[in-house]
Amino acid sequence: MSLFRKKSLEELLNSSGRQQLSRVLGPLDLTMLGIGAVIGTGIFVLTGVAAAQHAGPALTLSFVIAGLACVFAALCYAEFSSTVPVAGSVYSYSYFTLGEIVAWLIGWDLVLEYGLAVSAVAVGWSGYFQNLIGGFGIHLPVALTGAPGSAPGAVFNLPSFLIILGITWLLSKGIRESARVNNIMVLIKVAVVLVFIAVGVWYVKPANWSPFMPFGFNGVMTGAATIFFAYLGFDAVSTAAEEVKNPKRDLPIGIIGSLTICTILYIAVSAILTGIVPYAQLDVAAPVAFAMNYIGQNWFAGLISLGAICGITTVLLVMAYGQIRLFFAMSRDGLIPSLFSKVHPKYKTPYTSTWLTGLGCATVSALVPLGTLAHLVNIGTLSAFVLVSVAVLVLRKTHPHIQRSFTCPGVPLIPILAILFCGYLMISLPAITWKMFCVWMVLGIVVYLLYGKGHSKLATKGQSDISANL
Repeated sequence: MSLFRKKSLEELLNSSGRQQLSRVLGPLDLTMLGIGAVIGTGIFVLTGVAAAQHAGPALTLSFVIAGLACVFAALCYAEFSSTVPVAGSVYSYSYFTLGEIVAWLIGWDLVLEYGLAVSAVAVGWSGYFQNLIGGFGIHLPVALTGAPGSAPGAVFNLPSFLIILGITWLLSKGIRESARVNNIMVLIKVAVVLVFIAVGVWYVKPANWSPFMPFGFNGVMTGAATIFFAYLGFDAVSTAAEEVKNPKRDLPIGIIGSLTICTILYIAVSAILTGIVPYAQLDVAAPVAFAMNYIGQNWFAGLISLGAICGITTVLLVMAYGQIRLFFAMSRDGLIPSLFSKVHPKYKTPYTSTWLTGLGCATVSALVPLGTLAHLVNIGTLSAFVLVSVAVLVLRKTHPHIQRSFTCPGVPLIPILAILFCGYLMISLPAITWKMFCVWMVLGIVVYLLYGKGHSKLATKGQSDISANL
């Protein structure tokens, strides 16, 4: 039963007080972090592929379904983040409600989610960056344009490596500075999206929306599972809990506010995109820019590239931030080495962890073609959403009278809907994704048994209590 030992609420809150991070974020910062994580690859890359291959014009329904799954999960996140405002997101919530082994597995799962997301998104950033400088006649040597196997002659993806190192440097300097850069880039990319909507709406041809559901409802669900990658970042907002001025009030605002704004923008863009261009022609790497070229608005291509680069940069920033704060929480609990939770005396950041994480992700992005692994990110996110919904149900049973600054409405209906929606999307993912996911989780169990179980702070605390009673 030691595998299912749990942290008490007091232990969770006390652990967050021992190594204080700087509390500098407000509700606007959190909302911008959420938008920074969610608006990026989904709009500028995935919309075209999902429409052409899976959903057709019914891509709007795919975004509605994925958005609903996220909204239900977001309400559960909001209750937890306001009740237990500590770093680690669903990892910490699971430690409190479901036990250590479940917390470890979801932490291990999120390591995969964040790590692959940072690396994969950096590869997308590299592609847009090379297209942008190519417009000015600047071309990198072929050997430095991609990972081995991604293109003939490619050996090392230098742009993706350097952008992750740049993000790492920024995060190492402090969350206040990172939030300022994120806010500026979010404003730029949202402005680009709004301009696209304002310009594109006049070129919509309703005939392009027929047939509305060419691949059937299964295609809509597959599309929802595919574009779910776009939503994976909003849970990173909850990892900022220990750096928020008033977490009990501000975290629910940031989580629900950012998700609402992003869902509205996604639905509007997908409707206009499929209304401008016949869905079968949208299977391109830059569908938004392609749509503007399609209607003769070539002036917009450069603006789209700027918005895409800003959008993808903020996704990188928030994903890397989430991974580092997850390592911080797991290290503080003893499940991974202590160097990951050491805080820099000046910058008040997990400095060593930040650079180790950044170098690891940069190396993977430069050497591994990650397009085939995008579904692994999705299954990691969906499993986290399922678990936080289960944890809310458990919390209502085990701690019915605990003080909640935000209460998830409609319990048990809302958490059950989150579990059903996310579970169905998980089933819609390819079988190979499940096989790779199972291999990763088995590896996680081995790592826990060899290191985490024996080094856990709860284990050493239990041994100390036993010794004291002898």
